[in-house]
Amino acid sequence: MLSDSRGRCPAPMGDDVEQFQEPLTTDVRTVIADRAVSSVFQPIVELDSGRVVAYEALARGPEGPLRSPDALFAAARAEGCLTELDQACRAAALRGAFRQGLLDPLTVFVNVEPDALDEAPLAALFDRADRFAGDLRVVLEITERALAARPAELLRTVARVREFGWAIALDDVGAESLSLAFMPLLRPDVVKLDLRLVQERPGPAIAEIMNAVNAYAESTGALVLAEGIEDGRHLTMARALGATLGQGWLFGRPGAGALPGRPAGALRLPAAPPLDPPGGLVSPFACLPPEVPVREAPKALLIELSKQLERQAMRLGETCVLASAFQQARHVTPATRLRYRDLVERVGFVAAIGEDLTSEPLPGLRGAALTPGDPVRGEWDIVVLSPHFNAALLARDLGDDGPDMDRRFAFALTYDRDTVVRAARALLSRVAPRDGDAAPAMPQPAVAVGAATRLLTGGSTGDPGEALLQRALAAVGTGVTVVDLRLPDQPLVYVNPAFERLAGHPAAAVLGRNCRFLQSPDTDPAALGRIRTAVAAGEEVREVLLNVRADGSPWWNECHLTPVTDDAGVVVQFIGIQTDVTDRVLAERALVTEQDRSRGYEARLAELDEQLSGAGARQTSTDSPGARRA
Repeated sequence: MLSDSRGRCPAPMGDDVEQFQEPLTTDVRTVIADRAVSSVFQPIVELDSGRVVAYEALARGPEGPLRSPDALFAAARAEGCLTELDQACRAAALRGAFRQGLLDPLTVFVNVEPDALDEAPLAALFDRADRFAGDLRVVLEITERALAARPAELLRTVARVREFGWAIALDDVGAESLSLAFMPLLRPDVVKLDLRLVQERPGPAIAEIMNAVNAYAESTGALVLAEGIEDGRHLTMARALGATLGQGWLFGRPGAGALPGRPAGALRLPAAPPLDPPGGLVSPFACLPPEVPVREAPKALLIELSKQLERQAMRLGETCVLASAFQQARHVTPATRLRYRDLVERVGFVAAIGEDLTSEPLPGLRGAALTPGDPVRGEWDIVVLSPHFNAALLARDLGDDGPDMDRRFAFALTYDRDTVVRAARALLSRVAPRDGDAAPAMPQPAVAVGAATRLLTGGSTGDPGEALLQRALAAVGTGVTVVDLRLPDQPLVYVNPAFERLAGHPAAAVLGRNCRFLQSPDTDPAALGRIRTAVAAGEEVREVLLNVRADGSPWWNECHLTPVTDDAGVVVQFIGIQTDVTDRVLAERALVTEQDRSRGYEARLAELDEQLSGAGARQTSTDSPGARRA
């Protein structure tokens, strides 16, 4: 982490913004030029022995308004010199560690700002570091945010870091679900748990993180480090989570150098993983080991196998990475687009590459166009990677002529984790950088309500009918939504307060999004298909769907969609009535279960009656007078 602060500096408001920002944006370049950035060092302790085995370097500016790292980096962003500041902080960390004698066998953890990785050349990571080679043991901390933004660049960065002899730490694991999915791709030597894991009450999310991190550590030998340990209760939780290293005020606050009076030792890092060849030079199909059997199949079978892996990714959700190669953009059919639209909404990271594909073929779908000589242009690949499930369909086109669905491919379906990870790296090493980090603008509630109600009432702004309808929609106890078919991805443009309560999401979090975020991995795909068919035809439809609230709790939604037309009779919106029928569905299911049980009892009684009747007949025959005389 870049800072040991517990909170953000309060942002100035009003006229204070201009008064405060101007000196910040002016002075930060002077701070960099004057080498006024310094580092303090916080100890990292081996929990079993209590020895200090490493220190994390934390950036500090000069005394004044730029002292805190938050203010320092905010100023650098505003001035456009984030990369320069990032380099200055890293140089100060290495320089300070050397001067303070934090040398081998101790280890120094240094940070790289994810946004700076977007711009800085790889060489900048090691600027002025050569002079300390052999004296400093360094672990570079990165976050999953950098990989999500620029996967190809970060994978190359990680490879270069390892070549330089440094180790890798994945920081803030658990702060975002995606960090769990990216662990095997980055292969960190140290996994740093987000401080909330040791400081908050345990819940399902923490259990999920613990399972994923422990599985990764067990399979790779990676070390688990818990941050934010401030008292004995936090220490107990850190041990329970599987941490062997700890960091926090219980062991020492950041200081100028080594912590006095504490025994020191070496950080025993796992053996460095073998270096893979650059991902851009390897195709996923070439990642298959020689012993994996390769079979032949027509395209029709590969389509169904791909759909099955996509469904598996949907079930895995936010802790999953899915990457595909489609050969050419023309193979991305309308049906494929619908499937990947749903995948983007539910899966942590989704990418698709192919000839003539753009950097973002669909909103949220990462992509790239393959160069003419790229071997992946002749492949059909789909990779699903998560903490507890790994699978890859890797196929090579055999170049058949004839009907498209009959084209033959040599293929293998593998679940070997190492092979799946290598194939995933090969695909992600080709993914284009994300164009900016800003989320797409969403319609604001007031604007959306006005647009929707004006269309429904046929009135204009200020029409009494519009105000009346808005009050009625806000007062009704049933969830009401409006979807606009004229906008990309058919987003919600209005939700009433009852829907906010039903879904557990505030209006600001859902407006501008397709309503598929409500769906569960167990939502009936047939019911969803019937809804899509009706919407495409502009017809009314009613279905009962399994949905999930913002807190993850399931609920059954009786969804009634009605088309709304404009003056020309064209369907432009759908109004949805959402009713929570969870109690009814559970009661119906309980009744069916009880009826099944009753029928089972009746069948068993009938069987016993038949057995008793047969036994009685045999007994009568044996005990008859004639039988006794015989």
